[in-house]
Amino acid sequence: QVQLVESGGGLVQAGGSLRLSCAASGSIFSGNAMAWYRQAPGKQRELVARIGIYGGTIYADSVKGRFTISRDNARNTVYLQMNSLKPEDTAVYYCNAPRFVLSNSASWGQGTQVTVSS
Repeated sequence: QVQLVESGGGLVQAGGSLRLSCAASGSIFSGNAMAWYRQAPGKQRELVARIGIYGGTIYADSVKGRFTISRDNARNTVYLQMNSLKPEDTAVYYCNAPRFVLSNSASWGQGTQVTVSS
C-alpha cells in the first residue's frame, strides 16, 4: 500500500525555520528519487526540491540557498530543512516520488501546512 505521511509544518514568522519530514512506504521510497512539492491557495502544485537515490539534489530557483532536502534510506524518510522563510513560501507541502507524479499515477498524502507571517 502506498503511504506518505508528511509532518513538521506550522506557523512561523518571516525569517524563521521549519523542518519537514515525510515517512514513505517502501514501495514508493526504495530505489526512487524523492521530492517535495507545494501548493498554495489558487495555484498549481509545484516542485520545490528533488533528491536522487545517491543524494544528488535539484531546487526550484525560488528556494535555492534557503531550503535543503535530504533523505534517510534506512528510515524511508525524506526531509526538507527550510530557512529564511518568506510569506510566499506559505503552502501545503507534500512529498512523493517524481516517477509516479510524472506518470500521473501518484497517490498523495495529506500534506503539511506551512504558514509564514510577515
